[in-house]
Amino acid sequence: MTTELPFRFFDCDNHYYEALDAFTRHIEPEYRKRTMQWAQIDGKTRLLVGGKINKFIPNPIFDPVAAPGVMDEYFRGRNPKSADPSKLFGELEPIRPEYRDRDARIALMDEQGMEGCIMLPTLGVGMEQALVDDLPAQRAAFRAFNRWLDEDWGMAYQERIFSAPYITLSDPADAARELEWALERDARFVVMVGGPVMTELGSRAPADPMFDSFWKLANDSGITVLYHGGETAYTKYLEAWGENGFTEAFRANAFRGLVSADALQDTIASHLALGLFHRFPNLRMASIEVGSAWVFHLFEKLTKTYGQVPHLFPEDPRETFKRHIWVSPFYEDELASLLRLLGPEHILMGSDYPHVEGLADPASYIKDLQNFDYTMEQCRMVMRDNGLFLASRRPV
Repeated sequence: MTTELPFRFFDCDNHYYEALDAFTRHIEPEYRKRTMQWAQIDGKTRLLVGGKINKFIPNPIFDPVAAPGVMDEYFRGRNPKSADPSKLFGELEPIRPEYRDRDARIALMDEQGMEGCIMLPTLGVGMEQALVDDLPAQRAAFRAFNRWLDEDWGMAYQERIFSAPYITLSDPADAARELEWALERDARFVVMVGGPVMTELGSRAPADPMFDSFWKLANDSGITVLYHGGETAYTKYLEAWGENGFTEAFRANAFRGLVSADALQDTIASHLALGLFHRFPNLRMASIEVGSAWVFHLFEKLTKTYGQVPHLFPEDPRETFKRHIWVSPFYEDELASLLRLLGPEHILMGSDYPHVEGLADPASYIKDLQNFDYTMEQCRMVMRDNGLFLASRRPV
């Protein structure tokens, strides 16, 4: 049953399930064997990335697939029978048309009361690190991916589905060219994952001036840069703790849920420390599907550091953050504290539909807001107005 709202909402975290040829349809021939391939291994279809079996998604063909929201309770911290996460998917179902077809998705959005959404990768956010040892192939893979995305979904389809092409900064000039290409196709968002960037010169902070050609174009065009959860360089740090240096979605592991390393928190901290937003004062950024706990941790550090060395910042970095960054919390987060910290203008609703960890009924997000005493006006800002604002370019 769909939750009835007094307004049509804008969902900042919707997903497609990639077509089987999302990375291969437009791949440049010289990179075909160095990027993504499908192989039959022991009777199962496996994804090879750079010639290695990739396990980021346990079922990367997505057919059959679990129903939306079936792990809602688990992600709210409730698993009283201590079931293995992989056993909570329930009965898998054939892939639904709306997961891969934009017109079917528009029809579903009408049923859900959804005016618009940001459409984001499922598999794609795990692929940058998989090709970090072959950067030319990495960039070719995402060029191919973005051209598939434009072909199948479009960048601003009917002014309702706003797909975000994936940008890797591993080569600054290439990143700027890819952003130019996206802007020519009316993109309103681009997406990347947090953490340091591996380049031909070694690992670098994404706010390093070597990337300023990209940031200047993002700044001047008024596009919104999204940081989405996914496989980051930080995953490899877990090897020092005896863990695997790669992510396997829904693989139970107590330490990974407890580890304090946070790629996005450090990315935004680095942006603030290196003065990115003062070099480019028109930049807008949003964090998607990484929750909001990191915001409180970062603000504690910003408070102390600014008190100690205010001369290293052009202004209070907490104010810089609140001017340039929007946050989409997990629906299970403590939403009242986030409201007090950021105000309703910089909080975004995201259902993660149709993923198992998301909401089967995206409009029901309002119930979590109301549980923390958000007014109807604040609910409308979080669930509609803020997303629509970011979906409109604000050029210099």
